Amino acid sequence: MSLFNLARFGVGVALEAAITRTAAPMTVTSGVVQVRRSISKSSEVNNSDFMTIRTENQNHPHHQKGSSRNCDSKQQIRLKKVSRTLSTLNSSVPEAATQTAVPKSESREFMAVFPDVVRDLTAYASKYDKNVATKWFVKALQYNVPQGKKNRGLACVLAYRMLARSEDLTPENIRRAQYLGWAIEMLHSMFLIMDDVMDGSVTRRGQPCWHTLDDVKLSGVNDAIMIEAAIAHLVKIQYGNEPYYPRLLELFNEMKFITTIGQSLDLRSAKLDVTDYSMDLYKSIVFHKTAYYTFYLPVAMAMHLTGYTDPEMFRQAKTILLEIGQFYQTQDDFFDCFGDPAVIGKVGTDIAEGKCSWLAVVAMQRATEEQKEVMKACYGSTDPENIARVKKLYEQLGLPTTYSIYEEESYNMIKTHIQQISRGLPHELFFKIMEKIYRREA
Repeated sequence: MSLFNLARFGVGVALEAAITRTAAPMTVTSGVVQVRRSISKSSEVNNSDFMTIRTENQNHPHHQKGSSRNCDSKQQIRLKKVSRTLSTLNSSVPEAATQTAVPKSESREFMAVFPDVVRDLTAYASKYDKNVATKWFVKALQYNVPQGKKNRGLACVLAYRMLARSEDLTPENIRRAQYLGWAIEMLHSMFLIMDDVMDGSVTRRGQPCWHTLDDVKLSGVNDAIMIEAAIAHLVKIQYGNEPYYPRLLELFNEMKFITTIGQSLDLRSAKLDVTDYSMDLYKSIVFHKTAYYTFYLPVAMAMHLTGYTDPEMFRQAKTILLEIGQFYQTQDDFFDCFGDPAVIGKVGTDIAEGKCSWLAVVAMQRATEEQKEVMKACYGSTDPENIARVKKLYEQLGLPTTYSIYEEESYNMIKTHIQQISRGLPHELFFKIMEKIYRREA
């Protein structure tokens, strides 16, 4: 079985385990689902409280015997056993959610580079227009790009810090990695602007969507294209003389195409009957629309910067990161339905748009014939009463409990896969990424 199929098999096992587990007590208060559950540990890997993290890589192109690293060559990281209540619905912040993979100081350093990015792009735009278009471009950049959690850009910098030789971790090289992180954030912003237009969304990252502003409307499509088109210039001014420069551009172009394939799948599937939804279709949408550019792109970019060229290492990284991407998107699907808009920064629209979401697929797997008729009649409707009926059906089917079990089972499965198939790359990098998103609240 290939590594990629192994990852897909593992996620399927986690889902099957979640669906077949006994539902926990559930109450509904003011439209917010609250779940109490007690999950057995029978599904955990042996000795799963201890994970060996490889932080020095014999296969790294820059490896030198005795070279200093940030950590010892092997560390034992003890994972605390905590009471695992449903993290996404807890009113208090879970312990795991308070531990961030990237320190706040690094987030501040990353943000401090953004004005330089805007300055360089302003100068680039001014070569062609010094007034109206350039000022508008800057406004679009400042409104859309630096908002949100910036996980993709920060992941690129994190990966660079963990993969580079200690002597290469100079302030200038880190700044260049931060520039590349901002290029990834620009790509992300372009996708969000376009997606919000196509979905008719009204809020994003806690503020009105760009296209809803009175002086923007559909011209926001052109703004998204401008932001995306400027990425190549940003990469060129930092890496144009590097031997891996063509590979950076190729990777950006590949990720753009893969993500638009995913967007097409997402839009086309919304026109299907809900009875045609399947887990295979859902996984295909997730891998292409989200997982590749959200998780694989930042790490692959850092691998290029630090001299990795072995295709097998990129393949192994991709296997793990796509699996993490599905875990992440399933969280997003749950937030879209049951999350607090004030916390997640947007109003969920998956039910109204008839999206092939994790909740919809699992609901159709578990529903009776009568319940399937409710889904067929109400799913994809913008009528608030129909949306409420679908949410009520999700609750009746115990999907919040199923999700909470799936969340934990998937987490344990991915931990095991990191240890088994990420040879040649530091395990700690993947654990840091998982630590960032596990039990997140938005």
